[in-house]
Amino acid sequence: MRTKDFRSLPPAAQEDLRRKAVKAVLDGKRRGEVGKILGVSRKAVEKWVAAYHTDGVKSLRAKPRGRPRGGRLAPWQASQIVRSITDRCPDQLKLPFMLWTREAVALLIHQRFGISISIWTAGRYLARWGFTPQKPVRRAYERNQKEVERWMKERYPRIKYRAKAEGATIYWGDETGLRSDHAFGRTYSKRGQTPVVPGTGQRFGCNMISAITNKGHLAFKVFKRKFNGGVLIDFMRRLIKQEHRKVYLILDGHPTHRSGRVRKWVAKHRQKLSVYYLPGYSPELNPDELLNQDVKANVLGRKRARNQPELLANVRGFLRSKQKRPYTVIKYFQENHVRYAA
Repeated sequence: MRTKDFRSLPPAAQEDLRRKAVKAVLDGKRRGEVGKILGVSRKAVEKWVAAYHTDGVKSLRAKPRGRPRGGRLAPWQASQIVRSITDRCPDQLKLPFMLWTREAVALLIHQRFGISISIWTAGRYLARWGFTPQKPVRRAYERNQKEVERWMKERYPRIKYRAKAEGATIYWGDETGLRSDHAFGRTYSKRGQTPVVPGTGQRFGCNMISAITNKGHLAFKVFKRKFNGGVLIDFMRRLIKQEHRKVYLILDGHPTHRSGRVRKWVAKHRQKLSVYYLPGYSPELNPDELLNQDVKANVLGRKRARNQPELLANVRGFLRSKQKRPYTVIKYFQENHVRYAA
């Protein structure tokens, strides 16, 4: 009798065949004879009998086919891991990682439940739970969360109400430095071969200060010297000159912004300008930070200047193009952390 492909049978039929083969052997029949009667190989019969002697009847039971669904974690275990990833960083859980990676998740599961999984299984878990790899937002330890909540719920709504009552325009301002040796972006290269990008060995840079509104208005100043109170005052003077309505300017807590010289000048021009300050260590609340990132990515990342005059021209050219396309400035206010200012 020809042997049949045992794998083609349904799980229930496979279990029944295993039970019959083992019973026949226990009743005294030879293994080869049982194999011929049932249409399976002698080796298969020997394997089933050996498994029976080791683990008993449970070794003959049918097992589910295909990739296991739901993984090896119980629902309550999965919910604990999801909560840990959402609420904590790996180092807070005493793991040797700063960011959540597949390896970090696999190690957390092993430490907490004693279950060992591969990084690929960890990746499938993360995808199933709705996690995707993302660039994190840096947040300082010194940040006062209560002050941030107060800003969102009380202070900024009050500023917005006052601006509307006075017919004022709210500007969000910030300054940043740009350097010729700034490393930004990636390029393709052969695996294992670090790409080389030609560029000048000279180090030079410039600074810029800017202010934007949720209507797409952009004001900026690009300069060579160090940022100080005089530069800020000159920028604010130009801002209130070009803006026909009163200006509400929101800045961060940089020492220059709060210097006595600046405060004195602002008090002198309080009919045309009011200055407000964001909570400390909370740059993600300022939409103008996104403009700074955009400048660095496009001016420094896409085109390398050969000298300082070329760098100044590139920065000014990019910012002027933004002024002509206010809808691109409005898009900054659609980012999650600054959508409250849209």
